[in-house]
Amino acid sequence: MAFSRRRNEGQGAGPWPGYVDVLSTLLMVIVFVLAVFILVQFFLANAISGRDKALAELRTEISSLVDQLSLEKRTSAQLRLDIGQLQSTLQSANAERDQLAAVLADAQARADEADKKAKDQAQIIIDLQGKLVSGADQLDKEKQLTADARSQIDLLNRQILALRQQLGELDRILKESEAKEKASEAQVADLGKRLNAALARKVDELQNYRSEFFGRLRQLLGGRKDVQIVGDRFVFQSEVLFDSGSAELKPQGREQLAKLAKTLLDISAKIPTDLPWVLRVDGHTDKVPISTAQFPSNWELSTARAISVVKFLISQGIPAERLAATGFGEFQPLVDGSDDASLRRNRRIELKLTER
Repeated sequence: MAFSRRRNEGQGAGPWPGYVDVLSTLLMVIVFVLAVFILVQFFLANAISGRDKALAELRTEISSLVDQLSLEKRTSAQLRLDIGQLQSTLQSANAERDQLAAVLADAQARADEADKKAKDQAQIIIDLQGKLVSGADQLDKEKQLTADARSQIDLLNRQILALRQQLGELDRILKESEAKEKASEAQVADLGKRLNAALARKVDELQNYRSEFFGRLRQLLGGRKDVQIVGDRFVFQSEVLFDSGSAELKPQGREQLAKLAKTLLDISAKIPTDLPWVLRVDGHTDKVPISTAQFPSNWELSTARAISVVKFLISQGIPAERLAATGFGEFQPLVDGSDDASLRRNRRIELKLTER
């Protein structure tokens, strides 16, 4: 009986050490998982904090770009206002010149009339001198008439002299007006040359950055059959970016566009802030019609694809004001034809760096 009791007691105590080991191991695993979770939370918090800081810096830079663009617009508006004022001054000078010319013509007419009167008076003097020999009884009367005539001649001579002085003054004023007009015209021409030169410099600067941008893209995407260069545009075949009849970017397309966005960000950091550049994204389809609830026509499909590309580039850090999305449907084909190769070439997304 005692042996049986000891045997039962030994069998009843056997499993407990195993349970204790299992519970200890489980507790250690839980502690380890908690420690890993805490470390993950710590690193995740640091990553989110760094991202928020980068976003704040990006917003500050965008605000600075907007301020500089506003300043450039105000400067351009002031230049246009100055040109308008100079043109108004030029018109006023022309009107003043015409008025002075009219006064000069009137004065010249009065001078001609005075000369005619002087000639008439001279003829009267000649007639009077002829009458002096006709009789001694009229000598005093003739002398008086001669004196009066001479007085009138002297008066007319003084009037002619005054008119000539007035003509000289009017001629001087007219010459000054013409000089002012020439100076105004020269100033307007100089402003026009300066404005054209500034525009030409901006175009040259944009051309240089466009060349660098496309040169880097050629190095980055060169050798791909699904990416073509047509003139000043990069052409992505739609199959690279989208599934048939869809405007949602594929993973492969996102990868290619991410490379493009990085290149554009590197180049845009060098472009002056006052240069109004923009990356235009053009969506094109083939001529096969589409009619779905989401896309009633190729217009909607091409535009939606261009907008999808623009939104992805914005998510990669490209400023929204530097992007433009346009849809051309099937109306700007690269090649004519209805075979599969022609249709595939016409289904595309084109990228062009241009000015706004």
